[in-house]
Amino acid sequence: MRYWWVNQNQTYRHEQAGGYLWSPKKKANRARNPYYETMREVSPGDLVLCFQGTYIRAVGVAQSHCYECPKPLEFGTVGAYWDRVGWRVDVHYVPLRNAVRPKDHMGVLRPELPARYAPLLADGRGVQTIYLTEVPYTLMQAIAGLVGSELQDLMRMNRAAEPLKDLSAGVALWEEHLRREIDENPKLDDTEREQLILARRGQGRFKDNVRRIEHACRITGVDRVEHLRASHIKPWRDAADDERLAGENGLLLTPSIDHLFDRGFISFEDGGRLLISPVAHRESLARMGVPVDAPFHVGAFSEGQRTFLDFHRDAVFLERRGTGR
Repeated sequence: MRYWWVNQNQTYRHEQAGGYLWSPKKKANRARNPYYETMREVSPGDLVLCFQGTYIRAVGVAQSHCYECPKPLEFGTVGAYWDRVGWRVDVHYVPLRNAVRPKDHMGVLRPELPARYAPLLADGRGVQTIYLTEVPYTLMQAIAGLVGSELQDLMRMNRAAEPLKDLSAGVALWEEHLRREIDENPKLDDTEREQLILARRGQGRFKDNVRRIEHACRITGVDRVEHLRASHIKPWRDAADDERLAGENGLLLTPSIDHLFDRGFISFEDGGRLLISPVAHRESLARMGVPVDAPFHVGAFSEGQRTFLDFHRDAVFLERRGTGR
């Protein structure tokens, strides 16, 4: 279990009502923000302290890993900003009966603040440039001592053992919106429309194009076409129409490996080395046929595949990065 601090001054009400954390992937100028990148490190069962209006008002229990999701319209009402894709973590929020104002307790908290990426200034004010940052265990203990049993009990519980939320509905809704856009695009003829929709499930012309380059699952070695999916490297939901059909934007993978790749639990270096996310459940990966105990190479990729893999590592893979912890 890890501990996190989120500053929710403007989004507290909407994220609480919707049961999530949401951040852009990058700043408005397209530069990386380390406090958005930390979203990729959250795991089910982690605890999140919710800071709003100078108080720690709630604690959240992460219910999912991070995943791609459009920005919710008005942060919680029906619909979404379909063209503004960011990171989402589903969260179960527990409002605190004893909301704590850190500014009143800095004699206790100040010695436990980390030297880097601290969520509070020395005088107890929140650092507003931070969205999500990690809380060291000693600082979490000190805060729990102030809040009392409602936070202390959560720290003792094995929340990760609870059933996890199924994310497929949210992603399916997003992809259904994109499918309707294809259906309504007057610039496409019926054949192109059909092939773009089939590509969503790794079928049709897209799979034929991938099979001209790939011949077996890169990890399991399965080569029977009926057991393989044509998996987009740059996900169908993120890709332009030409990329959705491009053979070099695909790999042939078994269904389990396709799931891991699409959700960012695995990726590949340009040279073919398998990358395993530090937040992935390694025992489950091993049962799915992923070699987790030693370096594993899957062979060379084409120049086009390497371009798409760069996108996958940058925008899909759940890697610990940004703050460097």
